[in-house]
Amino acid sequence: MATEVRGVVATGAERPVEVTTVRVPEPGPGEALVRVQACGVCHTDMQYRDGGVSDEFPFLLGHEAAGVVEAVGSDVTDPAVGDFVVLNWRAVCGRCRACRRGRPQYCFDTHNATQPMTLRDGTPLSPALGIGAFAEKTLVAAGQCTKVDPSARPAVAGLLGCGVMAGIGAAVNTGAAGPGDSVAVIGCGGVGDGAVTGAVMAGARRVIAVDTDPRKLEWAREFGATHTVDAGRTDPVAAIREVTDGFGADLVVEAVGSPRTYEQAFYARDLAGTVVLVGVPTPDMRLDLPLLDVFARGGALKSSWYGDCLPTRDFPALIEMSLQGRLPLEKFVTEQIELGEVEAAFDRMRSGDVLRSVVVL
Repeated sequence: MATEVRGVVATGAERPVEVTTVRVPEPGPGEALVRVQACGVCHTDMQYRDGGVSDEFPFLLGHEAAGVVEAVGSDVTDPAVGDFVVLNWRAVCGRCRACRRGRPQYCFDTHNATQPMTLRDGTPLSPALGIGAFAEKTLVAAGQCTKVDPSARPAVAGLLGCGVMAGIGAAVNTGAAGPGDSVAVIGCGGVGDGAVTGAVMAGARRVIAVDTDPRKLEWAREFGATHTVDAGRTDPVAAIREVTDGFGADLVVEAVGSPRTYEQAFYARDLAGTVVLVGVPTPDMRLDLPLLDVFARGGALKSSWYGDCLPTRDFPALIEMSLQGRLPLEKFVTEQIELGEVEAAFDRMRSGDVLRSVVVL
């Protein structure tokens, strides 16, 4: 029998979201029912709301979440009922060519729950990133549930479900930041500050935060940035080179997702340095770089999807680091809100007033 819960639904492009009744089926094979305890308000949710991801309305928004497993399908042995989990949007299949080669973080066949959640009238909902966690309960694939230490605060733990993990992973997993490196991060919202945090964790000697918003630069300093660059007042490429003895950074993480800032990242890196794109571009964007410069500068140009994370490996380790006081996840939480405040949280996100709003249920 389906359960009726409250959920935040986007009914059309750029329309205000609504809190309405959502019908959640009992879990079938390979599925888990999760009672959501907290869910971060991510920029991707706003993109869904605005029609920037697809036109498959109505969307059940929310994906950066933590909660407790309430029920599982008959064939599910992991997770178990009662487990405290962080939801992830990359449930690896274990069978594709990436998984068979021992690289499950690049799984090509990630999957979601099979049964749809619906409105009360039976209209199927498209869950954001296959999760749909701006709701009191949600139905996901069992592989989207990653068990972590239950002593972690849900509002903090859930942040690993998307933005913070994407940023940390971009620096540590994709960019392979290491002791003594110089790391520049362009764009210091939630993902960018995750990259700053990852660079600090990795032992980088210089961590250079770049943004046009002085408030975001101050947040980046709180996460351990050693230098800040106001790109609205100075040329960020020149500034990064000045900080790095004229050479450029060993690693530049681009957390904006625009051709202009990507070009800055490209020229702000050292010879044979690495650029990691973790900011999400729009479909219309194009990049124009002299191919000779790409050849002559060497190094690596990479993209990072979800920080190249493996949730079963990374989430428990990062939660343990947080509980030990070695990873300041709590600093990402600007405010805690209710389901009915998601639309207002989008407005605060647009204006740059928050790092992360978190819905707490």
